[in-house]
Amino acid sequence: MSCGRSGGNHRDSWPAYGGSPANIHYSALTQIDTGNVGRLQRTWEYHTGDGDSMSQIQVNALVIDGVLYGVSPRLKLFALEAATGKARWVFDPARPVNGDTPKIAINACRGVAYYRGGEQDQRLFYSAGPRLYCIDALTGAPILSWGDSGRIDLHHDLGRDVHQLFVTGTTPGIIYKDLLIVGDRVDEEAAAAPGHIRAYDVHTGKLRWIFHTIPYPGEEGYASWDDTAAYQHLGGANSWAGFSLDEEKGVLFAPVGSASYDFYGGKRTGDDLFANCILALDAATGKRIWHFQTVHHDVWDRDLPTAPVPVTIQKDGRSVDAVVQVTKTGFIFLLDRATGQPIYPVEERPVPQDSSLPGEKLSPTQPFPTGMPVYARQSLTEADLNRLVPDSSYQDIRRRLAGYHTGRLFIPPSKAGTVIFPGFDGGAEWGGPAYDPGTGLLYVNASEMPWVLTMVDAWTTETAIAAITGEFGVTDVGRAGRVLYELNCMVCHGKDRKGGGNFPSLTGVAKKYNEAQFLTLINSGRRMMPAFKQLSEAEKGALAAYLLDETRKKAELFLDSGKVKEDPYFQLPFKATGYNKFLTKEGYPAVAPPWGTLTAVDLNKGTIVWRDTLGDYPEFRARGIHTGTENYGGPVVTAGGVLFIAATSDAKIRAYNKRTGQLLWEGDLPAAGFATPSVYAVDGRQYVVIACGGGKLHKPSGDSYVAFALP
Repeated sequence: MSCGRSGGNHRDSWPAYGGSPANIHYSALTQIDTGNVGRLQRTWEYHTGDGDSMSQIQVNALVIDGVLYGVSPRLKLFALEAATGKARWVFDPARPVNGDTPKIAINACRGVAYYRGGEQDQRLFYSAGPRLYCIDALTGAPILSWGDSGRIDLHHDLGRDVHQLFVTGTTPGIIYKDLLIVGDRVDEEAAAAPGHIRAYDVHTGKLRWIFHTIPYPGEEGYASWDDTAAYQHLGGANSWAGFSLDEEKGVLFAPVGSASYDFYGGKRTGDDLFANCILALDAATGKRIWHFQTVHHDVWDRDLPTAPVPVTIQKDGRSVDAVVQVTKTGFIFLLDRATGQPIYPVEERPVPQDSSLPGEKLSPTQPFPTGMPVYARQSLTEADLNRLVPDSSYQDIRRRLAGYHTGRLFIPPSKAGTVIFPGFDGGAEWGGPAYDPGTGLLYVNASEMPWVLTMVDAWTTETAIAAITGEFGVTDVGRAGRVLYELNCMVCHGKDRKGGGNFPSLTGVAKKYNEAQFLTLINSGRRMMPAFKQLSEAEKGALAAYLLDETRKKAELFLDSGKVKEDPYFQLPFKATGYNKFLTKEGYPAVAPPWGTLTAVDLNKGTIVWRDTLGDYPEFRARGIHTGTENYGGPVVTAGGVLFIAATSDAKIRAYNKRTGQLLWEGDLPAAGFATPSVYAVDGRQYVVIACGGGKLHKPSGDSYVAFALP
């Protein structure tokens, strides 16, 4: 293994997130093939022991030199013997370091990054909440000479004070020579940290470069923001989905998410570079080489959900190095790797401009790629509605659809409700596609779930203070809590507290938490939920009283005027009521199947080679109806002719013939595998391992990693 690389180019390993720095989800192993994959059996299962009823695992495990590295539901990093699942060591980020016991926010973690400087210098980098850790891969101990006693606070080095805002790592960083390059996840509310891309020295933890995804004066893209002070206030535009790397040329490819606030852009008018961009950066310096924006002035949460994939295609009789970007909308963007120019024309087409929200200034056009097929439906009309349900249920969704704005892409958010289809979670999602360099086929799994975006008038600081204090003197905590809930929680949990999408209902929360437990939760955060550091203790108490149904409780609540006078950029006139799926009364998607698909695309010809449903609802499968399910996690393709994928809500892992799409094998999992498999070999035996964390889509949680191999 070369010094300074991400660790191991040997075909037996899975040395980086997505299998390699290129992140193409490909294994050159051939022992498991189309003829014998049906004989796969479970060989070992490792239980982390720290799952609970709400936990998840989304990790793509690394395997290097026969050792597997993974992360548990409570963000413990561990090393296993990859052939047996026997534990070597476990690192707990909640353990004291130099007398300091950190409070760990349990947020999503999708993997780790590995650096090898020599036999005795092997390092793992991963995030637990806002802390980025450097761990000795041989012992599991923090490398105390790195950063601050083996860790870095991701709130730092962003150019302004964001210590009270939500910042965490989800998808792991990527190694280039002696650099660890990281993105992060930030809040999608108005009060969000900027998503600048940073590179740290793998030996010291010192910042080596930063790329401003919200440009500073004098930088490329600065003029795309109408407000010249936007960079000092606004957030988002973050690379939460990870990176890919052309190691030979030293080019980093980054997908950038939308700017905050997600659904109203009146405080960030303009095209908003580098939000929603594919970025090519010099990996050594962070300098921009090129960019391409896939959505202008995004108000639909159309983040780029996965890293661009470096590919080589055949066009007009010659080989062309390119990058391919899949999207939540079902579009495929294929760009020249050196210049960022589209391989096939991308047309700027007029889109609706009739926003009913004062202050909004939509882009008059949006980019529509040509030359590549669309792999997910993009509009919902009455003809597309679900007829598998009883007629009374069908009539209900038909009536509701008639009241929404629907029928095409890029319809503005509205108070009446705007259908987002494919939904906020895709189309493609964070699992990402697999690419087979031998055949030129790209494999992408997609969800086809409609969601409804509904906007309402938002509380401002002035109206909140008036509502809470102006009428009462001694404040009614229940009323204060309701206002605070709508300001801070409604976008995820809905106006009626019933949740939506992947956000749980908060009705009946008093049965799960007492006041002390609830306060601990909002102080520390959990998974998708940030810690609410911006609230005073009195405000947290009011929020607890409201959500725990202690509305008769009276107490004094003082809104500190110095604190409440937030940055005016955070004061929005409109907010969304939450992430709400459009469902039938029975809980099925309101759209007709398929609800989840797996598609093979020939990048050389720009055609779909095969397409199949992915996943099943048991009640429909028993009737011979294959619907597919929403899916999280990606596929892996091998030189043995097999494509592996879990990702579905029915707790199975599947193997397909990569050329024909024939289903060759299904394996049962102890919990849904909302993650991407890893493929590796130890002592000549090939394995496939998947993290089985469940938890999403209201499925039971799990705490295990399961490996399969031939007998």
